[in-house]
Amino acid sequence: MALEICCKAAAGAPDILGDCPFSQRVLLSLEEKKIPYELRLIDVSNKPQWFLEVNPEGKVPVIKFEDKWIADSDIITQLLEEKFPEPPLCPPPEFASVGSKIFPSFVKFLKSKDPSDGTEQELLNALSDLEEHLKAHGPYINGDKVTAVDISLAPKLYHLEITLGHFKGWSIPEHFTHVKNYTKLLFSRESFEKTKAEKEHVVAGWAPKVNA
Repeated sequence: MALEICCKAAAGAPDILGDCPFSQRVLLSLEEKKIPYELRLIDVSNKPQWFLEVNPEGKVPVIKFEDKWIADSDIITQLLEEKFPEPPLCPPPEFASVGSKIFPSFVKFLKSKDPSDGTEQELLNALSDLEEHLKAHGPYINGDKVTAVDISLAPKLYHLEITLGHFKGWSIPEHFTHVKNYTKLLFSRESFEKTKAEKEHVVAGWAPKVNA
């Protein structure tokens, strides 16, 4: 039986998948594990009553496991790994936090209005760490096998690429050759193509935060 999953709908387009990187992370896990699922899109600016009843916090993504709705992409992906162990996506423990500084430093840099506040350098340092890891262990975080770390990083790198290009005219520097190759590999996977938000929806989703 297909699992039910609720994800964010695009702003102003309730039938189109929205720009939530955490929703995409869960969808990627489902796709990579070939788990059948039924996608329900939620207009987060006007959440339906049934959704708030099963999920009072109103957060997405949420997934229905054995008649219980479960939120939080960390918990959901862990559950999927336990219940559907094949193919395994668990990374080696020592690689579990690779790239974890990229998303917070990207958000800080994206929102920054002061070019000399160090946020760009913080992001470059985080990307440099990823570059060094991929140089030693690539092409994915754990060699040739895709793991949960790649699945978590893929949507975040996609958002980084689109929004920093759009709002700041910034792109990942060319000398990060392994990171560049890594993003190409991730974005070309069938699972990614199927679950990504369109660029204009990513831009629209971040615009209020950038202009705040």
